[in-house]
Amino acid sequence: MSAADEILDVVDERDNVVGRAPRGEVYARGMRHRCVFIEVRDDAGRLFVHRRTATKMVFPSLYDMFVGGVVGAGEAYDEAALREAEEELGVRGLGQPEFLFKFLYDDGAGNSWWSAVYEARWSLPVRPQVEEVDWYGFLSEEEVEGRLREWTWVPDGLAAYERLREHRGGLR
Repeated sequence: MSAADEILDVVDERDNVVGRAPRGEVYARGMRHRCVFIEVRDDAGRLFVHRRTATKMVFPSLYDMFVGGVVGAGEAYDEAALREAEEELGVRGLGQPEFLFKFLYDDGAGNSWWSAVYEARWSLPVRPQVEEVDWYGFLSEEEVEGRLREWTWVPDGLAAYERLREHRGGLR
């Protein structure tokens, strides 16, 4: 099954399930769905940052400071957070990421999804999926802040990052 065929829950403005559709149709028709964003830090507190592959269905070749993805039909946010983090990092045994908050991402151009934001720690080597990640590194908060104007970032990740900074009361 291709990523476009994956079945997603379609949700309303209150995050209630109102239907189901294949991911390709959800994206093409701008249907609201669910996503998870996991901020991963190493033992030194550095953030896992990566550049998405050019073959990604959404935001190809852009940088992101979160791992994550869509929540499958019938899947809980917590389940998706753990699954997506382990898949994208290429690890097992991560432990359940900690839920922080949820917000409705809407870019005003037809892209809208409920976004659950999590954080996790990982101290061992990572092996990111080559289908998902072109480049990666663990960067300090200051390095990330310095690259916000230099690199082209995924817009939903930037929205989640800004909300996370507000949630924590500014920089860590």
